[in-house]
This record gives sequence, C-alpha cells and structure tokens, in this order.
Amino acid sequence: MARYTGPKSKIARKFGDPIYGPDKVLDKKNYAPGQHGASKRRGKKSVYGVQLQEKQKAKYTYGVLEKQFRNLFHQATRKKGITGEILLQLLEQRLDNVVFRLGLSPTRSGARQLVSHKHVMVNSELVNIPSFSVKPGDVIEIREKSKALEVIANSVASNKVSKYSWLELDSSNLIGKFMNVPERSEIPENIKEQLIVELYSK
Repeated sequence: MARYTGPKSKIARKFGDPIYGPDKVLDKKNYAPGQHGASKRRGKKSVYGVQLQEKQKAKYTYGVLEKQFRNLFHQATRKKGITGEILLQLLEQRLDNVVFRLGLSPTRSGARQLVSHKHVMVNSELVNIPSFSVKPGDVIEIREKSKALEVIANSVASNKVSKYSWLELDSSNLIGKFMNVPERSEIPENIKEQLIVELYSK
C-alpha cells in the first residue's frame, strides 16, 4: 500500500477529528464522507472496529505505513513502561515529525519531503530518512544551502515560539534541539493508544 496522498479533509471527516490541523471542511461537514455519511442510522461499531479506526487514525496522523507502524509497536513492547505511551513517543521521535514540531514545515508531509530531499541535518550529518529516530540532545538543523527556501521561511515566520517543551528552536539560524522524550500528557494528538495496544494484543 502506498502512502495516502488524497484529500486530507476526507480523512479528517472519516475520523471526525482534525488530524491534519484546523479544517474548514470538517467544521462544515462534521460527519463521515460518502453518500450516507450524514445518516444517523449507521450501525454501532464493534469493539474491533473502534480499535482498528484508532490505529488507522494514528497511522494517518503521523504518515506511517502499516509495516512501519507494526514494527514500532513491537519495538514499544520490548521497552519497559506503558506500551501505548512508548508507541506514541517513538512516533514523536521520528525525524519528519520533529521537523514538523519545530515549525520548520507547516505539515508532516512537508517535513517528510524536506528530509527526503536532503535539506535536514542531525548533529551536523545529513540525514534523508524520515523515520530516523531522534535522541535526546540531538541537534536538528536546515543545511546551509537550503536556508533560503521560501517554504521554510514562511513556516518559521508563523511559528516563532516553540509550542513544545521538549524542543528548542533558534529560528534565526534554523537550528533546533530535541531536549527530551515527551511525556504522554505533553503530546497533543487525540489518540487513544490503549485501543491500539488491545488491537495488536489479540
């Protein structure tokens, strides 16, 4: 399965949640897409259906494919702690997500493109793998020849102050630092990770 590149509002409506950010379409049509989307007569979802939807929501939110997501889950199960929380922390540590959180790109898909097109460095080394796992203390920066890119300048201009306590950004030099792995309470995504754990545990 290829990564989803279709209408984002359609996916946001499917989950009833603005997973890609503020969405005017979702505000107007807060029901599922399709011919029968607004119907009140839809049957109640099964427990499995609810769990599956939560997993799909997490995958779409972070732009991760099924195999990658499953691998991250198995990685989370091998670590000490609460599996669901660790899973979200691993997703947050992906380089494309960190670039997005730093405000160097307005979207995760845009951040993934910056990484894959070799515009991003980690600890002064060029990294073009979006799934690269960032560690506490790592320094993330835009390479010198890419600092003039308009998309980066516009994104930083609209995100002058870091919204996240686990990240620091020097917006004038386009250099950020991953201070620590965030606690679950600090991660803003509306994902019920326990449902994903229950799904994979069957």
